[in-house]
Amino acid sequence: MTSVASEATTLQPPGRHSARWLILAVICLAQLTVILDNTVLNVAIPSLTEDLGATTADVQWMINAYSLVQSGLLLTAGNSADRYGRKKMLAVGLVLFGVASLGAALAQSPGQLIAARAGMGVGGALLVTTTLAVVMQIFDDAERPRAIGIWSSVNSLGFAAGPLIGGVLLDHFWWGSLFLVNLPVAVIAVVAVVTLVPESKSRAGDRPDLLGALLSTIGMVGVVFAIISGPVDGWLSGQVVISAAVGIAALALFAGWELHVPYPMLDMHFFQNRRFIGAVSGGILVAFGMGGSMFLLTQHLQLVLGYGPLDAGLRMAPLAVTVILINFTGLSARLLPKFGTPGMIVSGMSLLAAGLAAISLLGGHSYGGMLTGLIVMGVGVALAMPTMANAIMSAIPPAKAGVGAGVNGTLMEFGQGLGVAVLGAVLNSRFVALLPLVAAGAGSLPAALDRTRTDAERSAVQDAFASGIGTSQLVGATAVFLGGLLAAVLLRRAERTARQPTAPGTANGPEPAAAAAE
Repeated sequence: MTSVASEATTLQPPGRHSARWLILAVICLAQLTVILDNTVLNVAIPSLTEDLGATTADVQWMINAYSLVQSGLLLTAGNSADRYGRKKMLAVGLVLFGVASLGAALAQSPGQLIAARAGMGVGGALLVTTTLAVVMQIFDDAERPRAIGIWSSVNSLGFAAGPLIGGVLLDHFWWGSLFLVNLPVAVIAVVAVVTLVPESKSRAGDRPDLLGALLSTIGMVGVVFAIISGPVDGWLSGQVVISAAVGIAALALFAGWELHVPYPMLDMHFFQNRRFIGAVSGGILVAFGMGGSMFLLTQHLQLVLGYGPLDAGLRMAPLAVTVILINFTGLSARLLPKFGTPGMIVSGMSLLAAGLAAISLLGGHSYGGMLTGLIVMGVGVALAMPTMANAIMSAIPPAKAGVGAGVNGTLMEFGQGLGVAVLGAVLNSRFVALLPLVAAGAGSLPAALDRTRTDAERSAVQDAFASGIGTSQLVGATAVFLGGLLAAVLLRRAERTARQPTAPGTANGPEPAAAAAE
């Protein structure tokens, strides 16, 4: 099999580009629109139900079509960018995203909006993979950690700002405005990409791995659909079980195929690299903690503390603001040479876990305790997430930067979905176990409250829900902390092995591009 590590260098060798910071600004703007469209539609559900006559199932598909298509195509999009050119695929992604956004704004039926959202998911997959690949291309080893930190901060900003921006737009315009704002961004970004971004791609000659692309897409869509549907339809429902089984089977076939095809889309030998495995395991658990905590915090603020959607969004903003301040000032990048990759990851994930625990123990009945936890979480995310992304990308040869970005994006999607599913299951289990007899068997907080007759019974139901949220936050904190220790141990061992003289070609010998993360 052709070794990925031995591929020829890209057309434009990685290094310090003269317009790199301007390019990064454009890339971050494009990335921000992709992240916003993951969250912004949630606040428009009442408007969509009324204006388009959408059913509950329609609304679920409007929201999930985007994330399903995007997550399913990330590896394929990254491979296409490596093969056909990252600049070219970035421009194509922006055009697709803009055209599909226009289609979404003009949709006259639920089916049209679902189709447009799926089209946005295709463009989004290309953008997520190519933006990070271009960052790897235009920055040298010295500046790359800071650039990735800024790129990573945009993700946190998008998740926090989505509900706020959506609420402001819906207060003044109709729901289609949520998508029309993407158009000027797409136009400006396309012009900037064509003018400023250098082209780069892998060597010519590799045959497209069409079967690998098909299997990876089926596998990811199946698994992500099961994770999304499980909390709503039940983990043992037919469609969830079948979807998960199909997804897992397709991913197993994908792994087997990639081991034997001459030109694999994803070289499975990366998983023999301890550095790669350490970064991957940590990345999944950082995303697990972030995805699960966002899910829990939204319910905590609205259902326990009684804030409205906009007020709840504002009170979650300190987490994103902390991440942005730390990474835009370059603090995380300056600490990396002092602490090293393992030290940054274990420190960041420990702080993320401490923040989750603080919210559970101090923020149960007031926002003051929660605020402390949000700031600590923000510091942890700012330290761990960019370091993780840099470690993953540095463990993969520059010729496969697009695939590396696809792996990173896939981990984020999978980890966030897993966090929502697992911590949501813990919340529901604890809540049901603590319900008073009058509300026994209720599957949700509103259903349980409907069965109450006195203030004491309502208080008992609300206390049961608050206890469930607190327990699930502690479970998330434990998982994140242990994951940080595991990732740090694996990365430390990989660094020690890399410094030892090893016969060329062995699995844990000198690892390509690893030095970029030091």
